[in-house]
Amino acid sequence: MCVGRIRDEGAVTVTDQGLRRVGERAIVRFMETPDNATAAEEPTGIAAQDWATASAEPQYRAAVVDLLGALAYGELAAFERLAEDAKLAPTLADKAELAKMASAEFHHFEQLRDRLTAVDAEPTAAMEPFAKALDDFHRQTAPSDWLEGLVKAYVGDSIASDFYREVAARLDSDTRGLVLSVLDDTGHGNFAVEKVRAAIDADPRVGGRLALWARRLMGEALSQAQRVVAERDALSTMLVGGVADGFDLAEVGRMFSRITEAHTKRMAALGLAA
Repeated sequence: MCVGRIRDEGAVTVTDQGLRRVGERAIVRFMETPDNATAAEEPTGIAAQDWATASAEPQYRAAVVDLLGALAYGELAAFERLAEDAKLAPTLADKAELAKMASAEFHHFEQLRDRLTAVDAEPTAAMEPFAKALDDFHRQTAPSDWLEGLVKAYVGDSIASDFYREVAARLDSDTRGLVLSVLDDTGHGNFAVEKVRAAIDADPRVGGRLALWARRLMGEALSQAQRVVAERDALSTMLVGGVADGFDLAEVGRMFSRITEAHTKRMAALGLAA
């Protein structure tokens, strides 16, 4: 899902246009901040409120609708992708496993859709702003085989989940609980690790190809996260200060550093070099 010219920044690929747009919201230096922070032990501000209280702020409500819309379309796309990936599965058992995961993703979509309806937001309208970007991302990172599909689901989806978990820490308690629930691992992580490591053991040459693939996914997924923030005013305001008390420039930098560190650990679990 490329927007603008792509350039390498060490282990991370970012878009110039994405950085400019995010920079307009005062996060232009998010990749420059040292990774030396920990999350607050006790929720404060909006994070200490429930939905009924927090949603009285119109901008916060708009940000949550955006967030739920992005998540809902992401879950729907994940369902479609897993169902498609099942066609590449080498065995019937693998097909059945992916079908079970696809079913779990669709259930997550239903939870988000129902929540949007409950807060008087039309689900399709909430998802629509994110459909093209996510569809472009999946089209441009279409796996060429079974193993690339597994790595994409494990690496790409996990990066997105890490980003949304970071955002969830600043949400009201009701919305936070829902977001964390739908981000639960459907079982794809352990399944992917087992299959990828077995393939590398059988043919070590596979590891180099998959490592390059995972690195590309990392860059594309982070670029996607940038655009989620930069292209929606309510979300960007929530992240950099505004209605999300205390989420400042330095913390945004540390957030992306934590996401990058988690990616490195997942690469090691897969038996791939970051």
